[in-house]
Amino acid sequence: MEYQIQVKGRLMNLGKPQVMGILNATPDSFYSESRQQTEKQIAERAVQIAAQGGSIIDVGACSTRPGAQQASPEDETARLRTALAIVRRELPQAVVSVDTFRPEVARMAVEEYGADIVNDVSEGSIEMFRMVARLRVPYILMSVQPTLRDTLLAFAQKVQQLHALGQKDIILDPGFGFGKTLEQNYQLLNQLDHLSVLGLPLLVGVSRKSMIYRQLGVTPDEALNGTTVLNTVALAKGATILRVHDVREAIEAVKLTESLTL
Repeated sequence: MEYQIQVKGRLMNLGKPQVMGILNATPDSFYSESRQQTEKQIAERAVQIAAQGGSIIDVGACSTRPGAQQASPEDETARLRTALAIVRRELPQAVVSVDTFRPEVARMAVEEYGADIVNDVSEGSIEMFRMVARLRVPYILMSVQPTLRDTLLAFAQKVQQLHALGQKDIILDPGFGFGKTLEQNYQLLNQLDHLSVLGLPLLVGVSRKSMIYRQLGVTPDEALNGTTVLNTVALAKGATILRVHDVREAIEAVKLTESLTL
């Protein structure tokens, strides 16, 4: 399906799958190689994402890995201010999403640093819905539901709430790794194409997650090949955005998957 979202006053075409590169300004993300804390590390990572073909830079400052101690709003805000300022300095025209579940943090990122997309790593609250509708930026809505049926029902209800508040651009994230068993993650991925009934673009984020490294008996550091396999499956089943640590490999998966339709 052809999808478009409004970004920076222009339409961003999601008819061709896009790759979102992860920039974690955190000390405790589950994949150690993804942690960028110094100014040099943040700048290099942002430039790397763009150079390898990533069209969106997803900046997060509060780890959501299982067992992680949640950063305070003050810590998350301080980390994001630092990271977003560096990204904007290095790549002023880049499309930037802010990875947060806190409405006031989202407001700060959009109003002070021009973040273009809010990527909500929670089930979505009415407070966040009101905030993104006010900010008028695309919103990524995640599900923690364990089954396709529950995911469809939750998405349908929340999308209706968002539309009632005037929110126009909505991207759906099935939430792999959140609220699901290992088996449920794979069942939902296998059924991903059924979510197209909602008529909205789909983001898939499985990069180096436990659903891969636990299933293979490896570590997150060794989960790149598994990630590429599942990214390819997701693309074949209708994913329009891949959220990844490894941008170059995801770009290759997009190119090769697109070649199947030539």
